[in-house]
Amino acid sequence: MTRTLEGKVALVAGATRGTGRGIAVELGAAGATVYCTGRSTRERRSEMNRPETIEETAELVTRGGGHGIAVRVDHLDPEQVRGLVERIRKEQGRLDILVNDVWGSDPLTEWHVPVWKHSLDDGLRILRLAVDTHLITSHHALPLLVENPGGMVIEVTDGTLEYNTVNYRLSAFYDLAKISVNRLAFSQAHELRPYGCAAISLTPGWLRSESMLETFGVTEENWQDATAKQPHFVISETPAYTGRAVVALAGDEDRMRWSGQSVSSGQLAQVYGFTDVDGSRPDAWRYIEEVESKGKPADATGYR
Repeated sequence: MTRTLEGKVALVAGATRGTGRGIAVELGAAGATVYCTGRSTRERRSEMNRPETIEETAELVTRGGGHGIAVRVDHLDPEQVRGLVERIRKEQGRLDILVNDVWGSDPLTEWHVPVWKHSLDDGLRILRLAVDTHLITSHHALPLLVENPGGMVIEVTDGTLEYNTVNYRLSAFYDLAKISVNRLAFSQAHELRPYGCAAISLTPGWLRSESMLETFGVTEENWQDATAKQPHFVISETPAYTGRAVVALAGDEDRMRWSGQSVSSGQLAQVYGFTDVDGSRPDAWRYIEEVESKGKPADATGYR
């Protein structure tokens, strides 16, 4: 990875694990200073009760060649977010890349349960974690980002706008959360355009996150064994793949062409030529549309 982002400052909100960690680490590998935020630290875990921490992410960023800075922030608390941005302004004087990746709602989602039977408290918290956190973070961070033309906001979601518009995502709360983030990028793109800044909705494919690997009882080294339980896992990708998509966008002087659009890691790989860690280019959402959703046998030939 060339150091295309040397001197750039990024905030990855929700960098503890999964896509957020993958994005933070790849931004670091490209030379960026990366503020890695979340609620899970070595001293205290979030309600997800997983072992990954923001300190680990920051250390991976630094080890990869960037400068990782871990800051514990609850992005539902406007004052904590305001304090974070004030710290970035004081320490760096600029913000070039904002990644809104806060989520943490999978344990709250009741799949295949109609809205009137789903826990209302859990459902509303899903929306708060998925949407309110992104709005609160943008509200406080964008005044710093727009001070310099060329800034970029990445709204991380699950599913492209094209897919989410016509497919029910197995829970009304989850469905609304994911398409709302697609739309949030579109809205921010309009508001940022006069400042020469971009907003883009980005989705990974079927992610080999820490929790997903754990669910299938595999590691990154033997992940293909999971296809015995779920054959379509053959199209899965690592979090680094989405990270490389963000790096490609950030390094593109013509990134404004993507502003307001909904794109996937696999789609951008075809344009920019980056690969996943194994050298492949999985195109998960095209695979889901053309293979999985049509009931065809799992076969990633031509899709990675």
